[in-house]
Amino acid sequence: MRKGIITLGVIGIIASLLFAFGPLAYRVLNDKGLQTANLANGGEPASIGMDGTWFTVEGYGSNSTQAGYTFFEKLPAEDKTTSGRADNHDGESVHGELRVENDTLVEGTVKVDVGDISSDNQRRDVNVRRDILHTDSYPTAEFTVTKPADLSHLPSDGTVGTVKVTGDLTLHGKTKEITTELTALRTAESVIIEGNIPVKRSDFDIEAGEFVAAVIDDEGTIDLLLVFQKRG
Repeated sequence: MRKGIITLGVIGIIASLLFAFGPLAYRVLNDKGLQTANLANGGEPASIGMDGTWFTVEGYGSNSTQAGYTFFEKLPAEDKTTSGRADNHDGESVHGELRVENDTLVEGTVKVDVGDISSDNQRRDVNVRRDILHTDSYPTAEFTVTKPADLSHLPSDGTVGTVKVTGDLTLHGKTKEITTELTALRTAESVIIEGNIPVKRSDFDIEAGEFVAAVIDDEGTIDLLLVFQKRG
């Protein structure tokens, strides 16, 4: 069976990441960081078929390619969430390729440069990359599809549908198989995918460290908004 990659890293992303970064961030954490955008629902009907090779692009319409994380932090006075994301303005931070045959996703690759994920605080981001995510050793996050995914049921009228994907998620040098449901929109000549994938940082040996008065939940999400367009 062929492998495909949706390195939603991620994919990129991608991010198993920063669930750990809460402890280091507590003293400088003032807001919710930079959240990966939600899919802007609705659009023109699809003008091309699904079969072919698709690549991530910077964006289409109101949707821009992004990948990041959200983690949950318990503080003495409140519970809160904090997020970070990588945009794709350079075409490299979130880079992907998918191949579809007979309306079935059969292979592809999407990679997220973990070092490009940032929040609202540069000091926190430096600490996370250096001391928790070790981005010099583990520069990317990936999701590799291990089972073909049927796309034939996705609407072609500019409304959203869902697709279930099973694959290997690799973060911080560790790999775990997951199954997740993604939202997909076919519009004009683009396919746009959104997902908030639950993860546990302990599954990927990502340590939160010790920090007085702050507790970081083991669970968080990898957040994706991926805009694909076809070539050839």
